[in-house]
Amino acid sequence: MAKKLYFCKLIDRENPKTVELFMKKYILGLFAVAVVSSCISQQDKAMKSADKNYILKVANENFAKKKWKNALALYDRLPNLVAGTDDAPNVVFNSAYANYYDKNYRLAGSQFKNFSISFPQDSRKEEAAYMSALCYYEGSMDYNLDQSSTELAINELQDFLNNYPNSERSKNINQLIDELAYKLEFKAYENAKQYYKMAEYKAANVAFENVLDDFPSTKLRPKIYDYIMKSRYELATKSVYDLKDERIESALSFTKQVEKELPNTEYAKTAVDLRGKLEKEKQDFAVVKKQTEAKIAALTAKQKREADRLAEKNKTEQQMKDQIDAEKKAKQIQRDSAAIQTPPPAATFKIQR
Repeated sequence: MAKKLYFCKLIDRENPKTVELFMKKYILGLFAVAVVSSCISQQDKAMKSADKNYILKVANENFAKKKWKNALALYDRLPNLVAGTDDAPNVVFNSAYANYYDKNYRLAGSQFKNFSISFPQDSRKEEAAYMSALCYYEGSMDYNLDQSSTELAINELQDFLNNYPNSERSKNINQLIDELAYKLEFKAYENAKQYYKMAEYKAANVAFENVLDDFPSTKLRPKIYDYIMKSRYELATKSVYDLKDERIESALSFTKQVEKELPNTEYAKTAVDLRGKLEKEKQDFAVVKKQTEAKIAALTAKQKREADRLAEKNKTEQQMKDQIDAEKKAKQIQRDSAAIQTPPPAATFKIQR
């Protein structure tokens, strides 16, 4: 103690205000330590207690102070203790909000939904149903991850809209649904783009068409048209012979559709440029096709002549074979006939002496 007083005197000699500031900080520090120790001991005491009222009191204090994790730790101990009492709805409701603010959206959504079902007469039922849908919205994953949570959120938001069509809270529901639907659209769009980047043009064309079928009102339609047009162009120019005509016509037709539906845009300009290239490709292929057909006709004629020659040769050989067989058969008949007409020789006996 003497050392502390001596230290304060030294400070006082240098600057009297310093000791006052030092003492204030020292006292505040002690007070903060005391408060923290009190809170910790109170939380620990509540965690070990079997007194329902005390646990609920400390849990509600933590909730009011926004100490969500401490509040949740105590609320988790209360369901069996408050079951069947007037405190049960508040425990479930506050626990759901604590999880929501602690960003445990899936658990909070489940708790809010359970509240609206378990306490249908409670005045907070609509609020709980809304918060349940909002939790599923908040819990929707980024577009590049699994979107089952997004689909679930859309269903939950739609259910709230159906159940409370005239609610003030319903005013922003359609906007939230649109946001989630766009996330699904964008994921499908990005998946289709991956096929294009991998030069899987046939798969890309199908995937982009599926996006349009699944989301007919998509805002991504111009970009999707652009990718479909380019995919069909690549398919046409790199096509196998048998499918080339069909694919060129398909690509040409789509460039006209793009130019018609997206006039005065960069996509229309691209359509005109690709159509010029496709027309040239069509002309070049017509020449190749004519040459190929001529070669095929010549080869077919040659093959026919060779087939006819072989057929004639086979026919001649067969005729010769038939003639030989006929001659052999005639000779055999003559031999058999002569054998029948010739009498057997007379019998002879040897005389013994």
